[in-house]
Amino acid sequence: MNNPTDTPPPEQPPAVGYGKPPVHSRWRKGQSGNRRGRPKGTKNLATDLQEELAERIPIREGTRVLKASKQRVMLKALIARACKGDSRATTLVVGLMARLLEAHPDTPLPLTTDDGEILAAFLQRASHVLAPEVESTTTPDAPQSTEPKP
Repeated sequence: MNNPTDTPPPEQPPAVGYGKPPVHSRWRKGQSGNRRGRPKGTKNLATDLQEELAERIPIREGTRVLKASKQRVMLKALIARACKGDSRATTLVVGLMARLLEAHPDTPLPLTTDDGEILAAFLQRASHVLAPEVESTTTPDAPQSTEPKP
C-alpha cells in the first residue's frame, strides 16, 4: 500500500524507442515539420490530369490533320479497337456508355405491348401470392371476404 509519508520514486528518463524519439529531438509545441507548407499554385493530381487530358494535339484522320484533346484521341482509339473486335475495349466502351449515357431516372420509358403483357401477368401472380398475407393481417372484427382463396 502507498503510505503518504513515502518519498516518491526517483524519476526515470523517458523511454526511447519505436515511436518515442529522444526528448531533445522531438517537435516543440506549435512547431510544424513543414514550416513553409505546400507552395501556392501547386496543383494536385486531379488538376494535372484534367489539364493533360484537355491539351490539344494534332492527329491525322485519313488525309486531314485535326487538333483534338488527348481525351478525345484516347476515346477514338478505344472505340476503334472495340470496332475491330477487341473484347476488353468493347467491355470498357459498353461500361462507359452505361455509366455516362444512361437514361435519366426521372423520365419513364414507354412500355411496349409485350412489356405491358408481362407486367400484367406478373401483377396478377403477385396479387395471388400476396392475397393470403393481406387476409391474415386483418383483425377478427373486420368483415371477411366471401371470395374463395386460391
